[in-house]
Amino acid sequence: MNAKEIRRNLYKVFRQTGIPREVIDEKASLKEDLFMDEIDMTCFLFYLETRFKVEVKNEELPKLDSVGSTINYLQQHCA
Repeated sequence: MNAKEIRRNLYKVFRQTGIPREVIDEKASLKEDLFMDEIDMTCFLFYLETRFKVEVKNEELPKLDSVGSTINYLQQHCA
């Protein structure tokens, strides 16, 4: 999966979790800018794992703290 496909699919995941398109930015923090709480994160991870067919391990969760870090993670695990 190339970078453009990863971004497109990731944005679809964010929209599934109720995040408006206009606030999704690579620099946005999931918790501070997108206001995702623990329930939102659980739904986000479910949709992320389903759409990208990856398993995010518990020790890797802290790495997914922004849109950009999530893109980087997916590029490493889906490319």
